[in-house]
Amino acid sequence: MTAVMWFRRDLRLADNPALASAAEAGAIVPLVVLDPRLLGEATRPRDRAYLQAVAALDASLGGRLVIRTGDPATVVPAVCAETGARGVHVSGESTPYGRRRDTAVAQALAAADVGWHPLGGPYAVGPGRVRTRTGDPFQVFTPFARAWREHGWRPPIPRPTGLRTTAADSETLPTTADHPSLPVTEEQAAAAWREFTEGALATYAEDRDRPDLDGTSALSVALKLGTIHPRTLLQTVAADRSPGAEVFVTELAWREFYADVLWHHPSSAWRDLKGTLRSLPYADPADPLIARRISAWREGRTGYPLVDAGMRALAKDGWLHNRVRMVVASFLVKDLHVWWPVGARHFLDLLADGDLASNSHGWQWVAGTGTDAAPYFRIFNPVAQGKRFDPDGTYVRRHVPELAHLGGAAVHEPWRAGDGYAHGYPSRIVDHGDERAEALERYAAARHT
Repeated sequence: MTAVMWFRRDLRLADNPALASAAEAGAIVPLVVLDPRLLGEATRPRDRAYLQAVAALDASLGGRLVIRTGDPATVVPAVCAETGARGVHVSGESTPYGRRRDTAVAQALAAADVGWHPLGGPYAVGPGRVRTRTGDPFQVFTPFARAWREHGWRPPIPRPTGLRTTAADSETLPTTADHPSLPVTEEQAAAAWREFTEGALATYAEDRDRPDLDGTSALSVALKLGTIHPRTLLQTVAADRSPGAEVFVTELAWREFYADVLWHHPSSAWRDLKGTLRSLPYADPADPLIARRISAWREGRTGYPLVDAGMRALAKDGWLHNRVRMVVASFLVKDLHVWWPVGARHFLDLLADGDLASNSHGWQWVAGTGTDAAPYFRIFNPVAQGKRFDPDGTYVRRHVPELAHLGGAAVHEPWRAGDGYAHGYPSRIVDHGDERAEALERYAAARHT
């Protein structure tokens, strides 16, 4: 019996339960639907990485991947009708749009008497499965992470052997340049994971916050696309009790926690989760002064070197170190007083690893409107953060050439150097001390409204 294997956020052959299930049914039609609601310009880092992963998957299948463009609720039933497939196998989806889309596709398939078979998903533990003893969703990370570890996860499954495919008409995949610096494909992700476990994992607990060092796995894009699954990573470090391994597993737990929060609170993708701060007065992005400041933030011309280095790295590479993500987010929300979705949308436009749950709730963590217990007073000082986590200024000089002439930590305070502005670096658009005090006043007022 023929079945369609519809690849989405699982662009791999290894450890893919949905693919294994489809293969057991008989011959498969391996399908990728280029959904216009998700796929934009092929030049965006996110879309470029996705198309690179799809192309690699096609190569792994011997060029037999079927590519179609359009609304999945129309395209998937049409492929089934063309090939005589009696079932569609997918990895489960948990984003608000993904859930709505899958409901529409399943209904269209049911009308044609075609089965719908979701199995697995992008997470070690499916969102919604880890709950408190009273059956409620977790509201705070630490108890969630504890329960998540206790719940456990299934081990990875091997890549199916002897896959049989059924041919179908296919469109040509849009051509795009490969992502230049991050592991994207299944093969690249596997190689990067081996390299990380043999090297940087040992010092991950100390080095993961250092953007000047190569201290992370850099697998966020591969996890987003599903070219590697978190089960694979967790299986590798299951017996490792080193600080690096423990912290790495905790970082995976954060990813799963944010997916769980979005599952239970779909509106939190773009709205404040925590109601106590909904009266917080934000700056109006339409105000000319605020608009200019937002543009300076996006372009990496705020006058704060670590912020500017991060925003330029984001624009150039489509990726941003996690510590720097927090710093630049704090600057927009708490120095410029701009509502977090403005920054979250900019991140999603540029990040190759742009994941809705992690992105929106990471921003809310910084803004103080999310799951963290009391973060309103947490305001990152961009100068202090630079001196602590980029102590020699290597990261800043890498991305801000106007400051390359300043040595060591002096790069973080060009206003203190006699020639700090000699090469056109901009002066500070705001005073951090003043804006910190303003942010605290706004948050305190909102908490008592």
